[in-house]
Amino acid sequence: MIRTPLRPLARILKARDTGENPDAIERENIRLRHEEMRDKARNRAEGRLLVLSVAFLAGFIVVGVRMGTLAFSEAQEPRAGAAGSEIVAQRADIVDRKGRILATNLETHSLYAQPHQMIDKERVAKELAAIFPDLKEERLTKDFIGKRKFLWIKKKISPEQKQAVHDIGDPGLLFGPREMRLYPNGKLAAHVLGGASFGKEDVRAAEVIGVAGVEKHFDDALRDPSNGGKALTLSLDLTVQAAAERVLYGGMKLMNAKGAASVLMDVHTGEIISLVSLPDFDPNDRPRPPTEGNPSDSALFNRAVQGLYELGSTFKIFTAAQAMDLGIANPSTLIKTAGPLKWGKFKIRDFHNYGSELTLTKVIVKSSNIGTARTAQVIGAQRQQDFLRDLGFLDPTSIELVEAKGSQPLLPPKWSELSAMTISYGHGLSSSPLHLAAGYAAIANGGKRVVPTILKRDTPQDGARIMSLASAREARSMLRQVVTEGTASFGEVPGYAVGGKTGTADKPKERGGGYYEDKVIATFASMFPAHDPKYVLIVTLDEPVETSGAKPRRTAGWTAVPVAAEMIGRIAPLLGMRPEVEPGQLAGITLTSN
Repeated sequence: MIRTPLRPLARILKARDTGENPDAIERENIRLRHEEMRDKARNRAEGRLLVLSVAFLAGFIVVGVRMGTLAFSEAQEPRAGAAGSEIVAQRADIVDRKGRILATNLETHSLYAQPHQMIDKERVAKELAAIFPDLKEERLTKDFIGKRKFLWIKKKISPEQKQAVHDIGDPGLLFGPREMRLYPNGKLAAHVLGGASFGKEDVRAAEVIGVAGVEKHFDDALRDPSNGGKALTLSLDLTVQAAAERVLYGGMKLMNAKGAASVLMDVHTGEIISLVSLPDFDPNDRPRPPTEGNPSDSALFNRAVQGLYELGSTFKIFTAAQAMDLGIANPSTLIKTAGPLKWGKFKIRDFHNYGSELTLTKVIVKSSNIGTARTAQVIGAQRQQDFLRDLGFLDPTSIELVEAKGSQPLLPPKWSELSAMTISYGHGLSSSPLHLAAGYAAIANGGKRVVPTILKRDTPQDGARIMSLASAREARSMLRQVVTEGTASFGEVPGYAVGGKTGTADKPKERGGGYYEDKVIATFASMFPAHDPKYVLIVTLDEPVETSGAKPRRTAGWTAVPVAAEMIGRIAPLLGMRPEVEPGQLAGITLTSN
């Protein structure tokens, strides 16, 4: 920077020559320099004030916009910060075959506490215990007074409960947004849906994970964001499921049974239209699994899938069908039924004395153990084993329920000739009602294997052929005669031509081996209409007792059959099936021509 001297020599010399005062020149230069310095300082100050004014204006604009945004947004409680990965809470809906909601999501809130921020901990504990009866005031007080800085109170609360807690007015009680799983139909199809619970969670959100049924089997797909929230469509029909549950529950109570199960299956597609297990539960409030006792006594136990039972005489039709398919016998072949049938130290008897011989058809109609066992002897143990394997009885079913994987049928350690004889009439091999439904579906559809599925299908399955069309047709005819002439006479439903087979098996003891004398598993395996079956229905009752007569009756013909008939009469119209009733001839009227 070049500065002008206060006493420039040229001007000083000129001033002396003219008689002027040189000091005046210096004072003038000082004044001009001060004015220049003052102007620069003013300009600098004005620039700083301008920048500061702009900064303050921008700050006020930001604050104003934020205040406006908050004024028009929903008020939220403060959230505690938490490190970790983001929780994906969204879960796809589950719907029935007609698109009706079975499981969906509901936005709610969780309740947590920060005790160090509470004003009156004793009062808060008392009022929370009044709002939530399952909470103990003493325990809450102890937790609040302790050293804990965070405490979950409730993982999910209703809007009414939230308002009640909000009215307490304590700053230590906070709410967090929460998405919960909702089953709007309550207990309906509980064992199929299974239920859901919270997985990874914080105060911001919680992931919903499946814990049983289809919720667990399809957990990854239901939580996958790439599916775009597409609903999972099941094969169940909500209306049919409701009717089946209502009828089965009434039948279970009427027959004094401990439990019950039913399976309704499309014989061509393998779709499960209805699957019921009783007692049941509400998946909205799923109970805890039992830690002691028999798991089958729990409401969580799926009797239709997990229940492994000796299904009794329902197996006899498989023996007859295989015998016909192998050419060993036909419906008219005579089978020796004189008894008892001895094999070593064991004896096989019939419920009644059916004489010295019966045709194969009558063996099934009258349910002769001796006749079925003799037929199995001719078939042989290995061929019987292969046939039942083809029907799916030796492996767990592949239905899309997580419980099915552990339902391995109970097989004899050595498949001897005696095993073949007892298995032929349903003893010595334990399987589930779902296994039985798949086996009967193969007979109903003309001899092809069908794999049960809980997912909706639009086309029939093209499974491996297990028996010929002719053998399957003859087997269906035998099953029809069981209803019209045999042990399932109470199973007739006018207009729907029911065919089926009863099965009454003594219940094995839990300890010590052997069987109970007064406890049975009663089963009726049916198909309708018998001449062209569309559906298979299995009804199983655990320890039923029919007490309307002079003596208690436990056989399937008196217990499971009437329940199944009532169910068919109720659900067949819901399935769009019209009764086929042949019109009777009007008495005393003769048609004449003009």
